Parts: sequence; structure tokens; C-alpha cells
Amino acid sequence: MENPPVTTSSTAEPRGTGTPGQTADTEVDELRGQLADKQDQLLRALADTENIRRRAQRDRDDYVRYATEALLRDLIPVLDNLDRALGAAREGTAPRLVEGVELIQREMLKVLERAGVTRYSALGTAFDPTRHEAIARVVSPEIAPNTVVGETLPGYLLHSRVLRPAMVSVAVPPDEDAG
Repeated sequence: MENPPVTTSSTAEPRGTGTPGQTADTEVDELRGQLADKQDQLLRALADTENIRRRAQRDRDDYVRYATEALLRDLIPVLDNLDRALGAAREGTAPRLVEGVELIQREMLKVLERAGVTRYSALGTAFDPTRHEAIARVVSPEIAPNTVVGETLPGYLLHSRVLRPAMVSVAVPPDEDAG
């Protein structure tokens, strides 16, 4: 099917109702209005984008600032118990002091566990430089070399990442040259 021929002569219906000059002016004004509308839409979209970026940055800043809030809230009772233990120490009641410090230790371990921190012991295990920090060597012919034989401080994991390595003493074989 063929398209009907397009007429371009002056017999075609005019677009505007005025003279050809007025029609062109009206068309230009209409296009200017559309351009102004599009520019306004663009400026609004850019402003919305900037507002979203600022809001996201503020949310990130607040998250970083308050990420430890729950942990800190859990530590406040530990401080309260430490105050009680210090009060007992000032009164000179040693059994109550030991009891208070043990309470603080248990409570602190619970708080750390809720935050994903676990304590681990290295005694009797093979030395692992990713989980242990050797601070001493113990010469021993009875114990297998590179076995942890002493632990000065336990290690701590945050989920599966080492937070602090265990401070350990490691068995080494006797030096055959030393005689």
C-alpha cells in the first residue's frame, strides 16, 4: 500500500491561524516553552540526585558513628561491676573483691561473645603463625617441635578473623651443637 503524496504547496492547511511570520513566532515561543520545561525538569532531577547523595552520605556517617552503640550499651554494666569491685577493694574485703572481678570477667566475655568475639586457647596445638605470636621458645626433647607449650595471653577471634593472636611459648628441639 502506497502512502498518499505530501502536499507542500500553499494550499495545505496552515499550522497557525495568523500570517506566516506569526505562525513561526508562535512555534518558536512554543519550542522555547518546551525547552524551559525540560531545563526545569533537568534542574529538578539534578537537585534530587544531589539530595539523595547527601542523604546517603549522612546515613553512612551515622552508621559509622553509631555502629558500636549496642556494644557500648552492653559494656556499661561491666563498668558498674568494676566500680563495685573497686568499692569492695577499698573496704578491704578480699573475698568480695575476687568475686567482683570474676563477675566482671564473666560479664565482659558475654558482651564480647554477643559482638562476635570468641576467646581461644592454643595450649597443646601446633604453632600457627596466623593465630599465635611466639614470645618464647622452650627447649624440650619430650614435646614435638613447634607445639605450643605455654600461653601468656589467650587469642581472640572476631567471627573468623584474628582480633589478637594468642601470646605463646613454643617447644623447640634441643640444639645438637650446644654441648
